[in-house]
Amino acid sequence: MGKKRLSNSVLIQLGIIIFSTLFIIACLLSTSFADWYTNNIFPVWINTYGFFTSLFPFSFGEKLIYLGLVLVLILLVVLIYLLISFLLFRLKNIKRSSSHENNKLKKYKAPVFIKRYLRIFSWILTIVYLIMNLNCFCLYQCTQIPCSSSYTLEELTALRDHIVNKLNEYSLIFERDDLGNIIYDGDMKYEARVSMQNLSDLYPRMSGFQVTPKTLDSSVFMSQQYMQGYYFPFSMEANINGLMSIGNKPFTMCHELAHTRGYIFEDEANLIGFLACINSDDVFFQYSGYLSMLNYVNNTFYRSVDIDTYNSHVKVSDLVWYDDQFLTKEAWEYVNSHSILPTETVKKAADTFVDTTLKVNGVKEGMLSYNHVVDLLLTHYDYTND
Repeated sequence: MGKKRLSNSVLIQLGIIIFSTLFIIACLLSTSFADWYTNNIFPVWINTYGFFTSLFPFSFGEKLIYLGLVLVLILLVVLIYLLISFLLFRLKNIKRSSSHENNKLKKYKAPVFIKRYLRIFSWILTIVYLIMNLNCFCLYQCTQIPCSSSYTLEELTALRDHIVNKLNEYSLIFERDDLGNIIYDGDMKYEARVSMQNLSDLYPRMSGFQVTPKTLDSSVFMSQQYMQGYYFPFSMEANINGLMSIGNKPFTMCHELAHTRGYIFEDEANLIGFLACINSDDVFFQYSGYLSMLNYVNNTFYRSVDIDTYNSHVKVSDLVWYDDQFLTKEAWEYVNSHSILPTETVKKAADTFVDTTLKVNGVKEGMLSYNHVVDLLLTHYDYTND
């Protein structure tokens, strides 16, 4: 008898896996190739698939995650069924063998519907492997935005005081509700897209179609992770936490949109999100931009001087500190009353996952890399002319 030939479906699947593997190897070996792909091919997925997912008023990627969890649960049930049915089959064969009922023992065959499900599941894994390589992993191999880590204390001090002065000034001009929260009646998602496009002269990747930022339904779980936003490579979407303080939202939208344009490093997305906000025509976006950099710059300054020197400089107003909080007291009460797992457990697991993911993709500092935005600010932000 001749050897059994692989089906066309299996051959195509193997072809996709081989292509994906060779593609990511090429990116790992050649920064020039990764840059070329990100500048020329990656935008195609934004203009097509990203355009498609932007048509949905909800996060398409979030629904895919829910579907994926259901499929994994079904897989576990299938595997348990296979294990039990195989063990029962083996017991029957042993009984037949010992009783000499049949000289020829039967061969175990999995049910057809299970074979089909496993085939479908393997195809899903193959497509996910392809998409993650094309829309995420390769981006970590691109040339990073250049920056200088050598700056003087005077420069850091001037930057810090400039940002604090801006924040103290802006915090007084907004209308607020009875709880002190800023009231914003503009189209935040539209303004975020426009603000990003306005950076196209400085960062050419920003030109063209911008996907629509989405608010996640699972913002409670997201809040427990202390996460403001997520980029979903498998749906080309920029997602934000709908429960966080309103002052965080414009910047977070722009930050996540930067990821959809190929800037996967967190410090770079921080810089681009900041520049998009402060150059916006919307004053609230400008405020959100400065607010996003407050902790990075202020903490770096605090660690660089003694306490007397720190206290001698302009103080951050209480109103600014209120706007800078991740979640309001009322939002935290909502999260705690609707959460399933303890927040501390969720945050610890999320931090470990994010830190590990960054390190696996070549970011040696892991989550500490977020702080590199201070170096980028002092290199690319001319605060003296702002």
